[in-house]
Amino acid sequence: MINQNTETDYTPIEFSAVVKKLQIGKLLRKSNITKNCGIPSYEIFQFLLLLVFQGKNLFRFLNSKHKDQAVSKNTYYRFLNDTSFNWAKFLLLLSAKVSSVFSALTRPERVKVLVPDDSVIKRNRSKAVELLARVYDHVEHRYQKGFPMLTLGWSDGYSFVPVGFNMLSSAKKSNRYQEMSDKTDHRSNGYKARKESILPKPEAAMLLIRRALDAGIRADYVLMDTWFTTEPMIKSIVETGLDVIGMVKQLKQRYIYNGRTYDLPGLRKFVDFSGARNTFGSLHVTTKGGIPVKIVFVRNRNKKSECLYLLSTDSSLSDEEIVRIYGNRWSIECFFKASKSFLKLGTEFQSRTYDAMVSHTAIVFTRYIILEWIRRNQNDEKTYGELFFMLCDDIQDMDLTGALQSLMALFLHQIGELSADITACIKSKVTDWIKSQALFIQALF
Repeated sequence: MINQNTETDYTPIEFSAVVKKLQIGKLLRKSNITKNCGIPSYEIFQFLLLLVFQGKNLFRFLNSKHKDQAVSKNTYYRFLNDTSFNWAKFLLLLSAKVSSVFSALTRPERVKVLVPDDSVIKRNRSKAVELLARVYDHVEHRYQKGFPMLTLGWSDGYSFVPVGFNMLSSAKKSNRYQEMSDKTDHRSNGYKARKESILPKPEAAMLLIRRALDAGIRADYVLMDTWFTTEPMIKSIVETGLDVIGMVKQLKQRYIYNGRTYDLPGLRKFVDFSGARNTFGSLHVTTKGGIPVKIVFVRNRNKKSECLYLLSTDSSLSDEEIVRIYGNRWSIECFFKASKSFLKLGTEFQSRTYDAMVSHTAIVFTRYIILEWIRRNQNDEKTYGELFFMLCDDIQDMDLTGALQSLMALFLHQIGELSADITACIKSKVTDWIKSQALFIQALF
């Protein structure tokens, strides 16, 4: 009797195929992730890669009915705690390969971006975790025990690829509950990662960006939220040859406009805020350090009496294009949500060593990259080289107008297949709904 395979049964097959396609075993060897004897590192890595789809963490899996199929638990823990493994290099090599393939699926002029951001990995119940620190969580607006996981991602507006990360502690010694272990070999990759964990966040972010560029990852812009969009950070990024698009806060920074110095609220009086537009306008200004930038004023939908400020070092972009490109920054927030909720980032292994947290994070990031590869491969079957670009259109970014018109066209097509009475009733309700909308939305229909 032939058993019917479920979707879960196909997961190891899909992953194994992608692992071979991307030559992950070769990338592991290049990153010094090897063993001299015993179970090969490649097999251990594959097991840990698929562990999340078993519905158990490592401890529960080894103590379950699958215990006879697994090797000793010490084998896995030694793999996770090895200080000689260079996980940062492995992730860079993998992301550079995947991003180059994704870039080939779209036209060369399509905008590619780098996105730095951080998310707190909580360890509130821990006491003896190496480099555990007191950090501020901007989501819950309170201090937590844990690590700010600084992440750099690459995006083409359709796919997101994590490029690198730094499991930060705290640059201030007074905020650290535990220091690094004195048993770590100072020549090892684990010690270098520990030293980088106590760097200031802007310095650590710039280190990730420079490494990504050195690895051959190509991008046009760096998208940043208000925390990173400071003049020293902007200057450092511009020196690498990239442009910056970031949101800025109403702080004490000043900008030079028409020979005079203004803060952000002072610049608002030069922009027309009347009407129902979402983008009010823009101004070409200069920072106090002499960097020419363009500031776009956007309506704050959460508080209409205020506006948001988007800064771009590429003054040739239109206001709408700056807003559209900056929208790609949200992809890293979706990545954090998916990694924590579905891929068990920060919860799969509860180790006390810093090396185990780094290796676990690299494994979770690899899972996400493989899942993104599978998704892109299934949706973009571009196997005919230049013939694809001759016969098909590239992925197009749709604005609000086009999205609403396409949605309504699809809706009307579907209800056209229903009976006359039901169709008339639905059209009546839709007409009432359209009349209740703003005038600029009514005009679309």
